[in-house]
Amino acid sequence: MKLLHFKLPMMALALLMLPSMAFASGNLDSSDFTGMSFWLISMALVASTVFFLIERDRVAAKWKTSLTVSGLVTLIAAVHYFYMRDVWVSTGTSPTEFRYIDWLLTVPLLMVEFFLILSAIAKVPAGVFWRLLIFTTLMLIFGYLGESGKMNVMAGFVLGMIAWFVVLYEIFAGEASKISAEQASETVQKAFNLMRWIVTIGWAIYPLGYALGYFMGGVDGASLNLIYNLADFLNKIAFGVIIWHVAVSES
Repeated sequence: MKLLHFKLPMMALALLMLPSMAFASGNLDSSDFTGMSFWLISMALVASTVFFLIERDRVAAKWKTSLTVSGLVTLIAAVHYFYMRDVWVSTGTSPTEFRYIDWLLTVPLLMVEFFLILSAIAKVPAGVFWRLLIFTTLMLIFGYLGESGKMNVMAGFVLGMIAWFVVLYEIFAGEASKISAEQASETVQKAFNLMRWIVTIGWAIYPLGYALGYFMGGVDGASLNLIYNLADFLNKIAFGVIIWHVAVSES
């Protein structure tokens, strides 16, 4: 009953906010596939948020935090996508600042999910949490400094990549990987493996887009934003679905 009392006001507030967030000062052009992707992903993120929060009631207590974080990730991203979409449709320029604010809030939360799913089945040292959080944040900070022109583009790219490699080491060969291999159930191990391959392959889309857009001149602003949008759709929603599956299976 307490959870129901919490959810109803929150969902009501979200529904009240949607009309103002859904307003766009420009209209979509039928050939603007990037603009369409902003709209589609905005609503997919809203739908995912509702799904994760409702499904939270189906899982054991130890998994509720993980599903709550999944819902927070998609909610935060949805709000930012409403604003990014409006910037793109109205001005035709890349919403770089909005995008990196979104990433600075949501991507570290995605990495914390590794810590949370392991914490549900084992005692995990705090160092795992802090390494994942700090190096993910550094990856994003250097990426933003490079893309926004506040730092040499190549330097931002290289430093961001180094931080990403540290994250990959932690989840493939570091302490987090060892805990998963030694103490996790088969279902949790499968989820852990899927999540780390998303961080490897799914996240590789971002530096690829960065390199194509700023080093090789192979993509324009529209194509770069389309690449980033599709990557966000895969990485944020798929992450949550994996968490949901393991939480339901283990409950």
